[in-house]
Amino acid sequence: MTQSARKSVDEMAAEWVARMDTGIWSNADDEQLGKWLREDEQHEGALVHAQALWTVIALDRSELQDEPRGSARRFDRRKFLLGTGGALAASVVGSLYLFNSDMGYATDVGETRRVALTDGSIAAINTDSKLDVKIVENERRIKIEKGEAWFQVTKDPQRPFIVEAGEVRVRAVGTAFSVRRRGDGAEILVSEGVVEAWAVGTRTKSVRLPAGSKIRIRNNGSVDGRSSEEQVIERALAWRSGKIDLAGTRVDAAIAEMNRYNRRQIVLGDPILAAERIDGVFQTNDPEGFARVIAGSFSRSVDIANSNEIRILPH
Repeated sequence: MTQSARKSVDEMAAEWVARMDTGIWSNADDEQLGKWLREDEQHEGALVHAQALWTVIALDRSELQDEPRGSARRFDRRKFLLGTGGALAASVVGSLYLFNSDMGYATDVGETRRVALTDGSIAAINTDSKLDVKIVENERRIKIEKGEAWFQVTKDPQRPFIVEAGEVRVRAVGTAFSVRRRGDGAEILVSEGVVEAWAVGTRTKSVRLPAGSKIRIRNNGSVDGRSSEEQVIERALAWRSGKIDLAGTRVDAAIAEMNRYNRRQIVLGDPILAAERIDGVFQTNDPEGFARVIAGSFSRSVDIANSNEIRILPH
């Protein structure tokens, strides 16, 4: 590959990583990224290297800028990534790549991230989540300490992709699915391919889940739900593009879902509304707008005087 072609690949990888980091992502983006990765096996490595350097810059940009933390000047990581080229990029990425097979990722409340794993898989990490990733010669293992993540798994029959969430295990080779850790187990949604899931000690009772499956496996091995419609799965995964998509959801459950993404919490001051239903697509970073829609739908008002909460008032 010529130097100019190499530069083009690196630039495209940087663009993809920058787009992942914005939190604004769609199904079309997933399809386009997958197509780009399949075009050339070198694209996968370029994406992983770009993600590695992006992460380093994020962790220690004050040193790279030679500016104090909290500086008001906006730092453009993409330009820095493209501008480093040569020695710095090679040394930073090269050293990081050696230990990138065993890494941890975390998101803050309201933050979502997409990261490229060293095997070429993509992980979209939801709000307030923590993952440990270990990729070795014979397996790829992800432990969800808390929260939720969606995985677009690169096919590799020699290295099964295993996700741990409490006592629940999910195994895949090449597919796309999400796992959300719950207090008593985990919720699993399969958007493409097939996965196998079970609870520790109940492997003989594992369930095989095709695309369209939406289930909850408890730590004791009991299973709720099996299949769903494709549109239901896509609604549940709307968080990947910074939204929540509700269809006939109870008001109390809808508020709990929105509260996952915001430190300023919505409080339902009228318990009569708890069992009412609501539909709509909402931005996860707009709790006030969400609360006003609920209040307006049932002729209620909203109190926003408290900076820590938004209260939906009774009549």
